Amino acid sequence: MAFISQENLTKAKHKALGIVNRVIDQQVNLAVTGLSRSGKTAFITSLINQLINENSHGQLTFFDVVQEGRFIAAKRVPQKHFHIRRFNYDDAIKNLEQSEPQWPAPTTGISELRLAIRYRPKSSILKYFDEMATLYLDITDYPGEWLLDLPMLNQTYEEWSEQTRVLLEQAPRYELAKGFIERVKQLDPLQSADENLLKDLANQYTELLHYFRETLGLSIIQPGRFILPGELQDAPILQFIPYLNFANIDGNVYQNASEESLIGMLRARFIEYKERVVRHFYQEHFLRFDRQIVLADCLSPLNKGADSFADLQNAISLIMESFNYGKSGLFTRLFSPKIDKLMFAATKADHITPDQHHNLVSLLNQLIYPTKQELNFNNLTMKAVALAAVKATDAGKAQYQGKTMPVIKGVRLDNRKLLTLFPGVVPAKIPDNNFWQKHPFQFIEFAPKEKTDQCQPLPHLRLDQVLQFLLGDKMK
Repeated sequence: MAFISQENLTKAKHKALGIVNRVIDQQVNLAVTGLSRSGKTAFITSLINQLINENSHGQLTFFDVVQEGRFIAAKRVPQKHFHIRRFNYDDAIKNLEQSEPQWPAPTTGISELRLAIRYRPKSSILKYFDEMATLYLDITDYPGEWLLDLPMLNQTYEEWSEQTRVLLEQAPRYELAKGFIERVKQLDPLQSADENLLKDLANQYTELLHYFRETLGLSIIQPGRFILPGELQDAPILQFIPYLNFANIDGNVYQNASEESLIGMLRARFIEYKERVVRHFYQEHFLRFDRQIVLADCLSPLNKGADSFADLQNAISLIMESFNYGKSGLFTRLFSPKIDKLMFAATKADHITPDQHHNLVSLLNQLIYPTKQELNFNNLTMKAVALAAVKATDAGKAQYQGKTMPVIKGVRLDNRKLLTLFPGVVPAKIPDNNFWQKHPFQFIEFAPKEKTDQCQPLPHLRLDQVLQFLLGDKMK
């Protein structure tokens, strides 16, 4: 019988462990998605901060691997995709931990970060190979505006133009867009394409998109690269617009229009944008995700009104159409990853009193109900939660007209004044006309809290529940 040294036995054990790691999937590709101002950057920053600081002053009570004492440590490690910008955790945490804390800069491009999470396995096959196991968490962040371009992959230029025309001719967009609409409808679609005219029209349309997002608080912004162009700034591929008068064009004439014509050039640039920008983004990033969290700010649209809230609901439906869902078995994990766990999170839960959190979750469930019903057919594991990735307020009680009522206290973002208030009742279902007429809810933006102990992780609400849902089954 050949003698096997302890060293060779250890090497064989580690090699076997590596094979087992790959087979049972000790890696999670997490997509952090959501629309603008939903708090993606703050969420990712806090999630990383909680994990890498867990052993100092942990706040992850409902994360089983922590609660059971099996969590060892987590650290940042080099990401797999060297050509993608690394998520700027250091600058984000510096903003949150300075003497007058600021929210991290919003997402302007795609970025990644990888964490290695060391723990003691309890019930999985890994416990037979080693006392410790490592789960690799790959987090991808990208602008929510780019997300809404994905449905364009299934549209022709005519279909996208018609969809956009309907949006522009309805409230609340129409009042601002009517000048642009009239200008486009007066164009001769068969006139020779003029580069300067196309650039001017695209700039005018881009200004409208900025106004829709920033002033009206709308969520459906297409094309998303127009307001966050990145490396495509001033490229002709971003210089097209929806044509708004297809009813007056003969179908054969349109189909045979050359690229030298205005309508032919618009169609060509739309197709190029779809294939070179949108499809490339989808194929490079989206197809590899296997867990997803969708962040939604439900509170700001309540301030903006019924149109803004309806736009948020439509945007969520558009987003969900673009993902590949279904249970991941062994072969799909190895060869064709699919998202098998999906969490919807209503952010900024600390901006309302704790007694309103249940209503916020109920409202979110109402927003996603049509999508949720469809996805349930795929046996997808889903959960909705109200969270605050970085808790900015303190909850308490106050006396008002002889009654005790719940309040929150925090520093207003706009003037840095300390404020104590009851923000109002969050509707538990999609608001009816009476709600919008009375408008009883006033959402206030708060600045991050100043940290009194730099050794403490960032304060949060329910990030431990998020981690348990997204990673708990991988760390048994």
